Amino acid sequence: MRLSQPVGDITQGVIWKQILALFFPLWIGTFFQQLYNAVDTVVVGQFVGKVALAAVGATGPIVNLTVGIFTGLAAGAVVVIAQRFGARMGEEVHKSVHTAMLLAVLIGVFFTVAGFVLTPWSLQAIETPPDALPDAILYQQVYFLGMVPNMIYNMGTGVLRAIGDSRRPLYSPAAASLCSSGLELLLVLVIPLGVLGVAIATVSAQVLAAVLVVISLLRASGQSYQLFPSALSVHRQPMLAILRVGIPTALQSVMYSASNIVIQAAINSFDTDAVAAWAAYGKMDVLFWMTMTALSQSLTTFAGQNYGAGKLDRLKQGVNVCIAMCAGITIVMSAVLVLFARPILSIFVSDADVLEIGVEMVTFLAPSYITYLLVELLPGAIRGAGKSLVPMLISVFGVCGLRLAWLFLVVPHFHTIIMVEASYPITWATTSVALLLCYKWGRWLELPKGA
Repeated sequence: MRLSQPVGDITQGVIWKQILALFFPLWIGTFFQQLYNAVDTVVVGQFVGKVALAAVGATGPIVNLTVGIFTGLAAGAVVVIAQRFGARMGEEVHKSVHTAMLLAVLIGVFFTVAGFVLTPWSLQAIETPPDALPDAILYQQVYFLGMVPNMIYNMGTGVLRAIGDSRRPLYSPAAASLCSSGLELLLVLVIPLGVLGVAIATVSAQVLAAVLVVISLLRASGQSYQLFPSALSVHRQPMLAILRVGIPTALQSVMYSASNIVIQAAINSFDTDAVAAWAAYGKMDVLFWMTMTALSQSLTTFAGQNYGAGKLDRLKQGVNVCIAMCAGITIVMSAVLVLFARPILSIFVSDADVLEIGVEMVTFLAPSYITYLLVELLPGAIRGAGKSLVPMLISVFGVCGLRLAWLFLVVPHFHTIIMVEASYPITWATTSVALLLCYKWGRWLELPKGA
């Protein structure tokens, strides 16, 4: 089966318009996805207290570790399906979709069990403050009960992105955000369950998001990516292709998260105010991260389809366009975050001491965001061509290795929050240079023999 006119074909047309057409729905969808996480912080910080805020914040690096694995594996599916979709290989798209969705269920079950069991140990390992530890364990164990729908959502939206449809994936997080916000208000203000109520609301939102994405795939009547539950199977060739791209991407996310866990442990070594401020800052700068992620995902889809179609010059033009747009957005966003740091942080926390520390964090870190652009975008482009190992190795050694060296060798001698934060711009700038060299002179853009 070959497709003649794919609905989401982005191998022709105006490049910047197509990237933005992919970006905006992704950004809006990610915004809603992050909104219910931000509401967690607002509700906990304003109505439960700073100890509870520190508890939820302390789980962030470990939760992000699992989400990073999920999104990494989903990225493998995006690349494989996008390349086959761009090459009009309908039967291969069908096999890849059903392989990816079954893998999502199996991986989700594994992480549900492993995460629930290892939660107490993991939070103690990162030196979560004793007064916040009980609530942190409770929140994280409940969160891990939602791993299957979380994985299904990530993989399902990956399928839709791969075929150039970023509109339908935004409906799921939008509905999930409303569900989570309503439940949190009910389970914290009306039924005073505290941190438990926030965790239940978050998992409920994940379930709803997964259900809506699956419905979208089930209703894709007549399309090669339509989901048929009876056809779920692990096909060897698509599975290997997905894992070949997805595992290095997931490992990169794991290493990022592992280094952030060390960052969290370093922040935890100060006091509860610092931990709470870091949690509030994390909810504030998520605007930057979700923008970078949406642009990178858009570029991966664009690169995947054009690589599959053999349009390499068009792929490189897309990279240049995306970098230019990303630089402009970053400069504006950094300025806004610095200028309005205090009022924005006040949304999440009211404690004066915590607020002051948070403002100092924003003022130091936001201006350095410009050094991060290539760290996100260039691997996204190279990954779209099915080559994820080399950018993963560069990122692991450049970002994670150097960051860990800084934290273990420098921070103990200069034990301040700013010295912990300095690990970010130093590693971003170093890794950007290495990735640029790889992009310019690496052989990642070669087409497979016989293509």
